[in-house]
Amino acid sequence: MLGNRLRKRHDQLRKWAARAGVEAFRLYERDIPEFPLVVDWYAGDVVAWLQPRTRDDTSEKAAEHRARCVQEIREGLELEKGRLFLKTRRRQRHRREGAEDEGSGQYERTGEANAVRVIGEQGLKFEVNLSDYLDTGLFLDHRVTRDLVRQRAQGKRVLNLFAYTGSFTCYALAGGAVATTTVDLSNTYQAWTERNIRLNGFEPSRDHRLIAADCVEWIARGPRKREQYDIVVCDPPTFSNSKRMAADSFSIDRDWPQLLANLVPWLSEDATVWFSTNSRGLEFDAARLPAGYAARDMTERTRALDFTEAEGHRAWLVARQATFDSWKKPREPTA
Repeated sequence: MLGNRLRKRHDQLRKWAARAGVEAFRLYERDIPEFPLVVDWYAGDVVAWLQPRTRDDTSEKAAEHRARCVQEIREGLELEKGRLFLKTRRRQRHRREGAEDEGSGQYERTGEANAVRVIGEQGLKFEVNLSDYLDTGLFLDHRVTRDLVRQRAQGKRVLNLFAYTGSFTCYALAGGAVATTTVDLSNTYQAWTERNIRLNGFEPSRDHRLIAADCVEWIARGPRKREQYDIVVCDPPTFSNSKRMAADSFSIDRDWPQLLANLVPWLSEDATVWFSTNSRGLEFDAARLPAGYAARDMTERTRALDFTEAEGHRAWLVARQATFDSWKKPREPTA
């Protein structure tokens, strides 16, 4: 059942992926109730995240199910030995990010196999690690959002917050951004970002900075004189209780209005904020935005073809109401 589904799905997506220059894409996300797992394709390698089927599964039943999944994935996709990387994603209250500190949750290093690959995506290149972390280093669901940022980056100053491995920064650089600032708590992921930047023919510099800092605290302190941005990417963790954070904890469901309010001093007059989350519990209410600001729901606009049947992220474009109003005005006719 699972193997057939994977085979058909791969046949459906591979031609689209080749045309789009996409080497990594989602094949399967809990489509069949008996198989609650996620399967991603990485240029011939496969990463699968298993979830517990029921709370009362015995260890024997869990082992049998795992073995069946492995067999069906390998047969369905005709995988050679060593090209399947299996991980376990536990059910937890905060699903995607878990705790942000290294040594807990998503960002914990779980192995040393070092199955590092370079993956092509829409003309750019990214390093992924298929074996040693819960996630691979590239969130595939934001592929469309990354390209939208690239299309708008020419001549702009771009701030990438909660940046992970810096894929949005690479897209902004490729789009002609004149300055970028990439902020993430982890030194490990900032080093990964630097490698990604260099993979794409760019170099960190005074105009293209990498800052290892607690994003929540860094934003709250306010900008330096004349430090403002035209595009901000803000994709925070659902929850974080890192010991390196200044606050005791961060919850996107609770703290998103204050986070966006603290961003206002960093924004140029016509700035746009790409705000997204994987939280299902966040109740986005435009009335809670900073005074004078509005939002457009970009969830469907940023949903990639391979994520049409997946939960994926939710996304909004936040800007001053006057900025949105100016977009509606007809252009002046040219002579």
